[in-house]
Amino acid sequence: MSARTVFEYALLRVVPRVERGECFNAGVVVYSRAHSFVAARTHLDEGKLAVLDPAADVAGVRAALYGVERICSGGEIAGQAAGDDAGRRFRWLVAPRSTVVQPGPVHTGLTLDPAAEIERLLALLVR
Repeated sequence: MSARTVFEYALLRVVPRVERGECFNAGVVVYSRAHSFVAARTHLDEGKLAVLDPAADVAGVRAALYGVERICSGGEIAGQAAGDDAGRRFRWLVAPRSTVVQPGPVHTGLTLDPAAEIERLLALLVR
């Protein structure tokens, strides 16, 4: 039987008008050092986005969310982060920033399977 290992996660928030500070969850990034695992899953609720900012650039927000997923994937698709290990990519992604897509605080937990954990958190906290 496998032992549970520590994982970290942060929600990705969409803040369409940074000056107003209103936001909603649109993804989650999960990192497990023990599994050398980092991944992001996103789900953009266009209805929520339209309520907070009817003039929002939906394609731009989708591109920003997809960019997070690409960085997590590593390899050539990650651009400048291609050579970074999973932990370094996670730390860069969860660093505070003032943009339309922002990371929330980092939380921890225990899991047997970080890939399953990301799907559970997406369903629970985003969808």
